Formats: sequence, C-alpha cells, structure tokens
Amino acid sequence: MIDLNNKDYYYNRELSWLEFNIRVLEEAAEKSHPLLERFNFLAITASNMDEFFMVRVAGLITQDFSGSKKTDPAGMTAKEQIEAISEKVHGIVQRQYNCLNRTLLPLLDENNIRFLNFGDLKKEQKDYVKTYFNTTIYPILTPMAIDNSRPFPLLANKSLNLIIELKDEENGNKFAVVQIPSVVPRIVKLPSETGKTELIFLEEIVTAYINKLFNANEVISAYCFRITRDADLEIDEEDSHDLLSEIEDSIKQRKWGAPVRLEVDKEICRNSFDFLKERLEIKEHEVYMIPNVIDLTVWFSLGGIVERPDLCNEPMPPVPVIEFEDKDMFQVIKEKDVLMHHPYQSFEPVVNFVKNAAKDPNVLAIKQTLYRVSSNSPIIKALIEAAENGKQVTVLVELKARFDEENNINWAKKLEKAGCHVIYGLVGLKTHCKLCLVVRREEEGIVRYCHLGTGNYNDKTAKLYTDMGLFTCKETIGSDVSAIFNCLSGYSKYPKWNKIAAAPTDLREMFIKNIEREERNALDGKPAKIIAKMNSLVDTGIIKALYRASMAGVKIELIVRGICCLKTGIPTVSDNITVRSIVGRFLEHSRIYYFENNGMPEIYLASADWMNRNLDRRVEVAFPIENEELKKKVTDIIDITLRDNLKAKIQQPDGSYKPVDKRGAKELLSSQMEFYRLAKSEYDSFKKISKEDIFVPVKAEEVK
Repeated sequence: MIDLNNKDYYYNRELSWLEFNIRVLEEAAEKSHPLLERFNFLAITASNMDEFFMVRVAGLITQDFSGSKKTDPAGMTAKEQIEAISEKVHGIVQRQYNCLNRTLLPLLDENNIRFLNFGDLKKEQKDYVKTYFNTTIYPILTPMAIDNSRPFPLLANKSLNLIIELKDEENGNKFAVVQIPSVVPRIVKLPSETGKTELIFLEEIVTAYINKLFNANEVISAYCFRITRDADLEIDEEDSHDLLSEIEDSIKQRKWGAPVRLEVDKEICRNSFDFLKERLEIKEHEVYMIPNVIDLTVWFSLGGIVERPDLCNEPMPPVPVIEFEDKDMFQVIKEKDVLMHHPYQSFEPVVNFVKNAAKDPNVLAIKQTLYRVSSNSPIIKALIEAAENGKQVTVLVELKARFDEENNINWAKKLEKAGCHVIYGLVGLKTHCKLCLVVRREEEGIVRYCHLGTGNYNDKTAKLYTDMGLFTCKETIGSDVSAIFNCLSGYSKYPKWNKIAAAPTDLREMFIKNIEREERNALDGKPAKIIAKMNSLVDTGIIKALYRASMAGVKIELIVRGICCLKTGIPTVSDNITVRSIVGRFLEHSRIYYFENNGMPEIYLASADWMNRNLDRRVEVAFPIENEELKKKVTDIIDITLRDNLKAKIQQPDGSYKPVDKRGAKELLSSQMEFYRLAKSEYDSFKKISKEDIFVPVKAEEVK
C-alpha cells in the first residue's frame, strides 16, 4: 500500500521557489539574449529575492520564533527550512555576482559602456561630479550620528545606506549612518570625450565626498549596506471596523518590520561589521557579503540611461484582435465568443470594452473586479467616466493585493468620489477572479456582456505577461457572473452554477472530480489525459489526486512556471507525470486546465493556480471553453507550449530543472516567439484579404 503522505513525495515550497529564481538567473547568463535584457533578468532575480525574504522568509522566522514544530508536506520544520534557504540563497548570490562580474560587466565594456570608480575619473568628470554633489546630492543627505543620545536610526526597508566609522581618540571611534538618496537616479551618466558611455554609481560619489558631512572628525571608512525587513501585513479582518484604515495603518508599518536580511559590502572592516550586526540584532546566516554593487534591482534602470536599442530586444508590439477590427464590439460578442491571447494579441479590446460601455447610452451598469492595475489605469478612468455618465458602476477593489495595497487604496477613493459603488473584498478572502460585466438594454431586452480572464486588468503588465481572456454574452455565463457580483456585494449565497466553478465553494471539488474521472477512464481502458498550465502547484490534495491518476495510467503533462511541490520520477507513483517550466521574454501567467474526458475534452481557463490559497482562501473563477473553434485554439496553444525545446526546462527527480533534450528534434521552437509569429501572420493575412475585398477592378470598357 503506497502512503501518499510520505514526505519524500513532496518538494519543499520555498526551495522549489528558489529553483524557479535560478531558472530566471540562467536567462541572465543566456548568450542569445541581448546584453541589456540579460541585465534585466539579473534585476528580476534580485527583485524576486527581495519579496521572498520580506514575505516567505519573514513568515518562517515568525513561525520559528513562536516555537512551532509543525512540518510542511516535505517534513521540514520552519527552522530546517530557514537553514536550507540560507544555504541555497548564499549559493545563488554567488552565482548572481559571478554572472555580473565575470560576464555582464566585461561585455558592457566591450560595448563601450563603462562604470568608473571615483579614482578613475578624468579632471572634467571630477569637476562635473563635484558640482553635481554640491548642487543636487549634498542638500538631500542627512548624516545620522550614533551615540548615547542618538540611537541607531530606524532605516527604511530596502534602503541603501553607508555605515561610517569616525576617529575619536578621546572616547574611542564612533559610528554614523548616511542614507543614499532614492529620490535621484542611482546611476549617474558622466560627460565623456572618448565616445564611450561612462557611468558612476551615486554611492561612489557620496563616499568620495563623505568628509564634507563629517568635518569635525576624520572618516576612517565608509561601506554600503542594505536591510530587508519583514513586510507581510498582519490584518485582523474579523475585529476590524474599517478595513480601509486598518490596511492603511499596516502599510505604514511595513517599512519598519524586523530585519530578516543584511546585505553588506564584502570589503567592510571588522569594526563596522560587528557594530551593524549588534545593533540590527541580525544572525550570521542572515548576512550576505556582496562582492560588487549592492541591490541588483538597480539594473532595471540601465536601459533607459544608456539608450542602446541595439542591445535590447526587438520590439514586439501586440497584434490587433481581428474580430474587433472596425466593428462594433457588442455586436461582435453577440454573434460569437471571442478568445484573446495576450501579450501576442492586444489588450486594447479589454480597455475599449469598458470605454465603450462608459459612453454607450444603452449600457445601464458595469461591474468589475480589480486586483492589480497600472498607476495610470485607462480602465479606472473609464469606470469613473461611466459613473459620471449616470451608469450604475460597481467595482471590487482588492485592498489586500500584496504590495499593491497603497495603489489600490488610492484608486478606491477616486472611484468612490466619482460615484462608483466600491467593495473592498470579503472578510478572510482575497478576491482574485478577473471579471467584467456590462449590462446593456437592447430591443429584445437586457443582455449581459462578460469578459473573464486569467490575468489582471492591468494595461501595462498585459504587454509582459502571457494571459488569456474570453468575451461572451452567453446567458448561462452572464447569469453566473451576475451571481458572483451579488455574492461579493451583498449577502447572497453562492448558487448552483450554470457553467463556471468558483472558489472557495466548489472549484477544488471540480478539479478533483475531473482528475478522478480521468483516473477511472484510464482504469477502464478509455482515453485519459490531463494537461495543466499554471504558475504554481502546491496543494497537497491536488497532488495526491494527480499521483493516484498517474498510478492508474493517466498521462499527465504539467506546465508550471514557478513553485512545484509535486515530484516526478517516483517509481510507480509519478512515472506518468512530467513537469516543465518556461521562463522567457514574457512572464508565463495563463492558467489552462485540459481533461481528455474519453475523447470529449473539457477545457477550463482560470484565475486560480493549484495552491491552497487559491482554492480555499480566495474568490476565484474557472470558466469552460465550449465553442469547438475556440477549443481548437486553446488545444493548439497547449500543443505549441509542450513542443517548446528552447525555453522549456524539465523537472528532475531531485527538484532541479534541465533543458529539454534537443537531440533528434525536428525543429527548434520557442513557444512565445511562435505565438507571436502566428498572431502576426494571421493578422497580416487578414489585412491583405481585407484590402483585396475593397479593391474593385476597373472594366476595360470603362477606361476612356
């Protein structure tokens, strides 16, 4: 009897996430990427790591501090996870800086882009830097002395600082801190007569003129350091009378959480290091010695400073959606469902859907969920316009969207001020589903037009994330979407759905039911297959169901971008399961679930991953693709994704990932590039046909 609770059948969630970040780091080392894109991947690994420490590591530290001996499905306590994470992250940091120091910076130099130390500057450059320091930087700087009357300052999360040791022969050396300003660019472009682009870091300039801040004492040393703090919000939703103000107060505290990581210049002297460690109460394993520039997210800004398009990706502008070209959107949706694949196809129809509804005199109401939106969102502007035009506008703004809370609070207030009915979400649940409902008065009565998606209503990330969206005015779907909004805004109970499945009520049940049906079909000798694409696979209930299906002979192909706690290669348990991850130019974000169903495939798109939080603690929606033409489209997307042998990597039994074996491959295929090629080719063909349709040949007898 196989025990599916065996800890050896599961991979630790945090270590699996670190494996994902290694795959991103491998893209920074990938020679086929243009140079500035490689710097961008390096910056992504650092940004990912910041959030990992602020949330996941911070949570484990809190758990360990409480004395918890609880273990995860892989059998690891919080303390054991912290130790394993520390060991793995120290190795990743070494790989990050090997990539930077040995490969990327030398390649920059080869392309006539150089970072200079202060001592390397020519006279005219020193004059420029001196003037820049005196006029721009110096007025911003605040030296913070540390003594009996002035305690160690409370430094903001992720801020870059200098620890200064000052000579004091009478009382012994003393220390001070200077924060590197974040309000001016950290990379400073220098005047250059060599034809090269020459740059210097802001902290290099501040260090060079540090004596000006401490002219009463001799400066012995100055070294950079950076603190990462616990930034996970703790909100008591049950006892909160005002969720908005509760979250606002919690955001203010985020900057000052307990330190969970210290990054410090590798060259730091012992005195300064010991002083920092003692004052920050940081443990040895929480310290990371950095052999170059601290905080690799600085490389996000490099492309905008050096202005070298030859070192960047070729532009891939989203392709217009053929169905909506020069046509009335509502009429098109009324005639047939429209499926879109972003970012290959434009997100503009989604924006126009709300814009058109805001202006259309026949539209009576708009209802929409918003999880993450851009800072200058055209969708929110359209919702405000709709309210000002007298339409009933209901917007659920999820205030608990991590690290977007402040942005969402600002938008919620503006929407309310414009007359929209704003819902802040449900107690204990995050609303993560992506829904937009437009209620329109037409000759035959009220018609509900819906957009359901796998990704956020964010016009900026829609150009960077792969997602899918469906426009439909099917009454069954419209009725379900209306019911969801009634549950979110009032006291309605979740009904028996017509078509969708929703968390936290029946989404888990739907997935388990479909997996078990494939298991039964395999045992009965019928066609059985599961293909699932998602961001993360963590839920043990789903994993166990997949293991049972695999043992029954179901072929299971999983496409999991990030965390995957399921293990492949377990004899008799997961022999029939493969897991692949694709990390490429775009962030894989769409969720697709395919069940063979004895030759009558059922396909769902969803806002949810197979994670405990998505299935039990969030409002999520999965919706079926039933139109045969659209089913074929989704099946083709799955097929191309599975044939990717350039960007896909396959999970190994130890949890690591290796590139697809290309030996004997008939073609080399990047799924993302292929999707764009197909979208562009289809659109170009459409435009060509359209031109031929409007061309009327002149008859010979008509020529004068």
